[in-house]
Amino acid sequence: MLTSRRDFLKLTGGAAAATSLVPRVVVAQPTVKIGTAVLADYGLAGPVIIAVEKGFFKEQGVNAEFLPFRGGPDLLKAVMVGEVLVGVTGSTDIIQFREAGSPIKMVATHGEGNNFVIVTSPDGPAMSELKGKGIGVTRPGSASWILTRMAAKAQGWDPDRDVKILGLGGLDAQLAALTRKEIAAFIWGDYGGVSVAQGRTKVIFKLETITPKWISFIEYSAEDQIKKNPEQVRGSIRAMFQAFKFMKANPEESARITSAKLGWSPDVVLAVHRGWLPIAPADGRIDVEALRVMQDTLLESGTIKKRLPLEEHYTTEFTPVRL
Repeated sequence: MLTSRRDFLKLTGGAAAATSLVPRVVVAQPTVKIGTAVLADYGLAGPVIIAVEKGFFKEQGVNAEFLPFRGGPDLLKAVMVGEVLVGVTGSTDIIQFREAGSPIKMVATHGEGNNFVIVTSPDGPAMSELKGKGIGVTRPGSASWILTRMAAKAQGWDPDRDVKILGLGGLDAQLAALTRKEIAAFIWGDYGGVSVAQGRTKVIFKLETITPKWISFIEYSAEDQIKKNPEQVRGSIRAMFQAFKFMKANPEESARITSAKLGWSPDVVLAVHRGWLPIAPADGRIDVEALRVMQDTLLESGTIKKRLPLEEHYTTEFTPVRL
């Protein structure tokens, strides 16, 4: 029988001590995937690779894996079924896929400006000579497809009749088709990236010349994930912005870390890194005016048919990112 408050405290204190000796059960965070529209684009994939390899996702409480795809539409499917938590892709995807009814929202800017270019072989044709020829893109409906159609229209051509726009997938497939002369050119980000740095291609058209107000890359998530798992989304974004900060401060180490996953030599990655710096985002905030210009451009080109309210395309819940 407990005869005093002191006896009670002794008993409960002993029970607490005994409980503390029981091994603590740690509930592991479920694994989530961070997807990119393609692998061979430093601006898209580099920050995700760095965030994984440097442990930035874990620092933010996110157990993340990197999963590259073969184009924006394929990535969208994975986001919509919950296979991917945050997708990183070309910016036009958010406008086009929202118009098609996909319940997704942009959560941060992953690359400013427009770093897409059309490239050809070192002895290939000029942009003005591409009429009637094949141009490679990742997938029909992707950002690369939309921008190629815009480039064709800027030349005064009908993109459905005057050029052949072919969905080929990733960079290796584009280069192989170019070598076999199945295409005369292809579009890529990173200002041409590795293929230009290696001397395998040359730039013949910069998309920024017809899109002065633009966003290169975005991070987006499904609306239900934003509602159900906001902290996982937030942590994923913060981890990638830790990576941006690290990459800006440590270009040589960033090149070394990413080279193995990208399959490029560190010196080539470093050259691509220097070209990427001008579009590297500061804090992820969303330029609504750039979204408006992009929406106007897609409407004028006939890529989309209706104008949705801009606020339906994004959320400011996660930006600006403060580290």
